[in-house]
Amino acid sequence: MDDPNDSLPEQLERARVAWFYFVGGLTQQEIAARMNMTRLRVNKIIGQVREDGAVQIDVMLPLSGCIALAEAVAERYGLAEATVVPDVPDFLEQKRVIGEAAGAMASGLIERRDLGIGIATGRTLSFAVRRLNARPHANSWVVGLTGGATRSSGTNTFEVATSLARKLGVECHYLTAPLYCASPESREALLLIDELTDVLARTEIADLGIASCGWLAEDTTLTQIRVVKDNLDEILKRGAVGEFLGCFLDSRGQPVDHFLNDSIMALSPEKMKLKPMSMLVSGGIEKVQIIRAILRGGYVNRLATNEAVARALMAGPR
Repeated sequence: MDDPNDSLPEQLERARVAWFYFVGGLTQQEIAARMNMTRLRVNKIIGQVREDGAVQIDVMLPLSGCIALAEAVAERYGLAEATVVPDVPDFLEQKRVIGEAAGAMASGLIERRDLGIGIATGRTLSFAVRRLNARPHANSWVVGLTGGATRSSGTNTFEVATSLARKLGVECHYLTAPLYCASPESREALLLIDELTDVLARTEIADLGIASCGWLAEDTTLTQIRVVKDNLDEILKRGAVGEFLGCFLDSRGQPVDHFLNDSIMALSPEKMKLKPMSMLVSGGIEKVQIIRAILRGGYVNRLATNEAVARALMAGPR
C-alpha cells in the first residue's frame, strides 16, 4: 500500500511507474526516459510496489485509475504527457492538488537544464511553483508570459514569476504592461519601448511555457478588469468559451474576432504552440470547454488536471 506520509505527487509518481511497467509493458529504461528519472529510481519503485503486494492482475494502487485516464487523454489529444489527480470537493484544495502535480511534472523538465521558463498567472500555478524541487543550470531564466492586472492577489503574473525565479535561483524578466491595452493602437504604441519589446521576444524563445486558463463567469479576476467587463457580453456573443494567455477562444480553439484579442500584452497561443515543452495546468468542471478548446488548438503538449475534467474530455467530442 502507499505510505500515507507520501505527498500526492510522490504517490502519483509511484503509481505511474507501476502502471507503465506492469500494465503498459514499458521497460525500466523506457519509463526512466519518459518520466525524466534515473533507471535506478524506477527499479527501486518497482521493487517497493512488489514488496507492498500492490501488484496482482491489475496494479492495485489507489491512483492507478488516474494514471490510466491520463494515458487515455494524452493519446486522444496527442500530448507528450498528462497528469490526472483525484477530484477534491474543496475548490481551493483542488487547485492545490493540481498545482502540486504540475510542479512535480515541471521539475522533471527543468532539472539540470539550461533553459528559459515562461510562466503565466493564477492560484493553481502558484501552488505548482511551491512544489517545484528542481535546480536548473545557473544560466537559466524566468519570464512572465503575460502583462499584469492592477490588483495584487499574490497570484498575478509578476508575483508568480518572481516566486518561480527565487525558487530556482535564477534571474526574472517581466512584461511591465497591462494585460489588456485600451486598443490595438495603444498596444503598438507601448511596443515602441525597446525594453518591453525585448521581454516579449523573450517570452517567445523560452523553452518551457507553463500556463493556466480561465472561464468567463462574471466574478473571476480576469472579468473584473474594466475593459473586459465592459466588453464581456460581446465577447460571449462571438462564441468565446474562455481565455488562454488572455486570448479569448471559441470551442474550436480559435481566437474570437474581437479587438481585445488584438490588444493583449502576452505571448500568443500560436507562439505557445511552437514551444518544445508547454504545460496547461487547470481543472474544475466549469473549465472543461476552454480546456478542450486549448487541446483542440494544439497549443500545449502537456496537461495537469483533475479526474472529472479528464473524464469529460474523454466522454465528449474530441
